Amino acid sequence: MGKFEITSRKNGEFQFNLKATNGQVILTSQGYKTKATCMNGIESVKKNCMDEKRFEIKEASNGKPYFNLMATNGQVIGTSQMYANGVNMKNGIASVQKNAPEAEIVDLTEAK
Repeated sequence: MGKFEITSRKNGEFQFNLKATNGQVILTSQGYKTKATCMNGIESVKKNCMDEKRFEIKEASNGKPYFNLMATNGQVIGTSQMYANGVNMKNGIASVQKNAPEAEIVDLTEAK
């Protein structure tokens, strides 16, 4: 089962990473000012990831594909890594859809 890991940034903001069962990061959030809004972001991923239309496929300046997961209001919830090719990127989307709905939430900010 995948997991969401909540961490804090140097600027004091919170972010999450969705990790697949193999530990690879498959989606990273923006920075959130509070842990509560970060948790809302995780819930938004769980809610929106099953809708193919919520995945926006992009191409980086180096030509590598990646994707954003969008909320219903058009806001980016999370961004993937850069992929070598479109096939791998589609596998990344499938991994988000497989792992996010049942992923446990691990708060790494409380371990300090």
